[in-house]
Amino acid sequence: MSLIRRAGTVGGLTLVSRLFGFGRDVVMAAVLGAGQLADAFMVAFRLPNHFRAIFAEGAFNSAFIPTYAALRERDGEAAASFRSTILSWSIAANGILLLIALAATGWVVAILAPGLTDDAGQGELAVALTRITFPYLACMAAVTLLSGVLNAHDRFAAAAAAPILLNLAMTATLLAASAFPTAAHAAAWGVLAGGVLQVAFVAMASAKAGLRFTLSLPRLDPAVTTFFKRFGPAILGAGGVQIAMFSDTIIATFLPTGSLSYLYYADRLYQLPLAVIGIAIGTALLPDLSRRSADPLDASAPAALGHAVAVCLVLGIPCAIGLALLGDLAVEVLFARGAFTSAAVAGAAGALAAYAFGLPAAVALRALVAGFHARGDTLTPVKALGLSTVVNVGLKLALVGPLAHAGLALATAVGVTVYAGILVWWLARGKSITIPLEDRARVVASTVGAMLASIATLLLREPMEALSMILQLRWQAETALIALGMVCLGLFAAAFGLAEIWNRRRKRR
Repeated sequence: MSLIRRAGTVGGLTLVSRLFGFGRDVVMAAVLGAGQLADAFMVAFRLPNHFRAIFAEGAFNSAFIPTYAALRERDGEAAASFRSTILSWSIAANGILLLIALAATGWVVAILAPGLTDDAGQGELAVALTRITFPYLACMAAVTLLSGVLNAHDRFAAAAAAPILLNLAMTATLLAASAFPTAAHAAAWGVLAGGVLQVAFVAMASAKAGLRFTLSLPRLDPAVTTFFKRFGPAILGAGGVQIAMFSDTIIATFLPTGSLSYLYYADRLYQLPLAVIGIAIGTALLPDLSRRSADPLDASAPAALGHAVAVCLVLGIPCAIGLALLGDLAVEVLFARGAFTSAAVAGAAGALAAYAFGLPAAVALRALVAGFHARGDTLTPVKALGLSTVVNVGLKLALVGPLAHAGLALATAVGVTVYAGILVWWLARGKSITIPLEDRARVVASTVGAMLASIATLLLREPMEALSMILQLRWQAETALIALGMVCLGLFAAAFGLAEIWNRRRKRR
């Protein structure tokens, strides 16, 4: 199965999940708005997700998949024993972490969202909601392991589709918000229900694929030891990313009410191309690169990595331009209803434009990191991340004064770009990445298309908005977004088409 086909499976289902997610967010924006209730829930939702990002998902997969892939190449029975042992370790570790977190939730919220504790009622609500949502972390640890096993066997559909259940569960509880103490409680219980549903779904997919697990007391053997040696640096790497995210949460709680919500809704739009393109390609690329790297006779890994990075840039650059120039229209179309006011639209749009600056680098980042993790090298990305985190956090402190929440988003964008740049330099120095000439032409075409789309948007937007007012169109924002979007897509398609013509002529020569 080719990289594009595997990434297409993951990206397609991720897109479906994100569409359901936008439906969820439309309901949440209308019910919760962007006030004190929403900020308390955002903290409760962010905290387990911060820990999930550290101990599960990227960090876990970067250590688990290469180890598991190497075992499968040598001994299928050993691989089956290894996955069962890691599941036993995961259950034990997450059980202990959950008990500690539930006992110390007040302290955790006070440390990571200190601004909310200035309002006793809002602080108590954040603590109560966090106690409901935190078990979601344990559910996601199990989902990550089961998904990693499925992905290693080239079965990507179930893992990519599982988040749809979270979106459905949260939408259902929000629509039934009158049955809960507050709408924030409804959203929190939806998070937990979504986690349980996802575990059940991927467990059934694993059983259907014949991938059995046997629970036992956690034990150490050579394969598990190798996993933990890789997992340690991976946790440090994921922790470095989360330091920046934690600082966003901490600083935003001291900003005017609604700032956390503005960042959340901007991040939701920012995460769409990141998930559909970057995460999809990174998810599909890691098992493939791991197998290539495990074979000493296979020298195709650098070109495969270069192709993946080029695809990320070709698709990521247009998305960045769209979010930067048309993001305010997208926020208005998606969320401007119910309790989500015009001030909230402006706040979220400002953060989204700042995030967009770093989107191409962020989209390519998962592929770049996979280039190291596939070889079992989880330490080098940590070194790069250390410098980028210093830049990120330093800029947050410098920019939050003049730019408020948008300054936090811009610092994140710069930090991600620095991180990706360092990784590219390291890979190029070690001759671990080679971008084919035809892919370079496509990246240049995407960049040219971005410049043309930017000029067209800046020239056409004001006249288009004036015309829609004269015609008294009912759906002004929707009309402007679709029309300008089509113009930009046309310019990108033209530039890309010229690049493909050049590639074909070059091959004929």
